[in-house]
Amino acid sequence: MKLGLDGQTVLLTGATSGMGPDIARAFAEEGARLGLLTRQPEAVADLVQELSAQRVRIDAFACDITDADSCSAAAEAAEAGLGQPFALINLAGGSGPIGKTGVETTREEFHDILDLNTTGIFNMIRAVAPAMMRAGRGRIVNVGGTFGLRGRAGRLAYSASKWGLRGVTKSFALELGAYGITVNTVAPGMVDGPRFREKVCANMAVAEGITHEEAAARHAADYALGRVSTARDVANACVFLASDAARQITGVDLPVDGGWAAL
Repeated sequence: MKLGLDGQTVLLTGATSGMGPDIARAFAEEGARLGLLTRQPEAVADLVQELSAQRVRIDAFACDITDADSCSAAAEAAEAGLGQPFALINLAGGSGPIGKTGVETTREEFHDILDLNTTGIFNMIRAVAPAMMRAGRGRIVNVGGTFGLRGRAGRLAYSASKWGLRGVTKSFALELGAYGITVNTVAPGMVDGPRFREKVCANMAVAEGITHEEAAARHAADYALGRVSTARDVANACVFLASDAARQITGVDLPVDGGWAAL
């Protein structure tokens, strides 16, 4: 399915692991040019080689999203190498302390995850948006999380960072709309993959005395659709919001969680 992204430059943070490679591949299938922004460009060398072999125009650029100057330098380098950016996909982020109450969470832990998950995306948008404004068009997709929609005990710092990201998204959507730029959030729930299988399910299996398969089934049962999301489900949502098909959609929170947050 072609969604108007052929030949468009798409910048993606967080392509090193997790959902990142699947999101990159989804945009490559649409014919987009890809700029992978990462603290360690060598860490995405295999992905660059894989997609280059498919005749995708792709390059990696050094970028630390917690450093505003680094974001600006990466945005300038990507534009010089790949052309004016049409879409920015902000995936890079972290989980923060897990299983700690708000009282147990240190100020440093709280500050660090806010700096990464909220300020980091603010830095990236400030670095890339001016080029979009000059062009009079653009798409920005921020990857949040369902704990930024419902909150979560034991995940206060992470939840706060994702709630803050929603405010960043909605305010930028209001400010950039006059320039033809949409700004939206994709909110994944639990995503199947190594972390889900090897940590989340493994921990539940030990705590409850059940098998890993039973633990995975219990998680799936929490969702209206009865299944855990995949990285490709999230990638498809990002591609949609970055496409011409979503040109009239801005400022939204799009959960990709099988119905957990909304129902």
